[in-house]
Amino acid sequence: MKLAAVDIGSNAIRLQITSVTQYEGIIKFKKLEYLRFPLRLGQDVFNTQKISEVNRRKFVKLMKAFKILIDLYEVDDYMACATSAIRESVNGKEIALEVKEEIGLKINIIDGNKEAELINKSLNKFFDEKTYLHIDVGGGSTELNIYKNREKLASKSFQIGSVRALEDKIATPVWSSMENFILKHLENSPSVTSIGTGGNINKIFELSLPRKNKRYLDFEKITEVLDHLQSLTFDERVHKFNLNQDRADVIIPAGKIYQRVMQAAKSRKMIVPDLGLKDGIIHVLYERNKSKKPL
Repeated sequence: MKLAAVDIGSNAIRLQITSVTQYEGIIKFKKLEYLRFPLRLGQDVFNTQKISEVNRRKFVKLMKAFKILIDLYEVDDYMACATSAIRESVNGKEIALEVKEEIGLKINIIDGNKEAELINKSLNKFFDEKTYLHIDVGGGSTELNIYKNREKLASKSFQIGSVRALEDKIATPVWSSMENFILKHLENSPSVTSIGTGGNINKIFELSLPRKNKRYLDFEKITEVLDHLQSLTFDERVHKFNLNQDRADVIIPAGKIYQRVMQAAKSRKMIVPDLGLKDGIIHVLYERNKSKKPL
């Protein structure tokens, strides 16, 4: 079985094609293709409330390229999900309809709660009886999910994101709302472990030079990496750490969002599983298709 996930974010757009096989009762997921294209739709939307004509044309071309790859890989099922940039754009629905009619690729414009739900599909194996705060920082929104005893206690999406922060488009009351949400649900939790998802925390993890098989960061290590990045110019961040340009400018504001959430929750440790929306989409597609045909 071959499945494809398209994650249409505010800072970049991703395609992942995965093969699912079963042998002697063991199911394996193998990544066949992964593409990340740096199309910053959020910069348009958070400043003008609409996607510009230039980026609209680029977006349609990109969706055409993704659809060609989906067809070439003979994918059994796919799902394309658009998050904050498209859902907040006044012409987002119109563009999604254009893609469907001209290319045949259906785009699901999802809200923050659905986004969080999909991301969490890929995280179940990390939960136990302890208290966890899942933090997913995107370009336009941050999704928070609180788990205890393997059950979700609360979930909320906030208009706080790396591109939005870069453009200085985060309203002060939104920060207060997020911190009040954390305090309300975690004030009596003595020990909270964070789980961080998103491209920027994955890069911060990579830059921390982790020990082999270590998939977590201490709050102090996150601070150390961010302090070092802030001491460098944009060009130095690009060349010294081989960062993509669209990563080099948002990694610091994104990192500060993770820090602020962890501080509010009094969390000192973060698991970084290198999973995200695309992985949750693949999980949903697998559940939807596993009974249709042999793997």
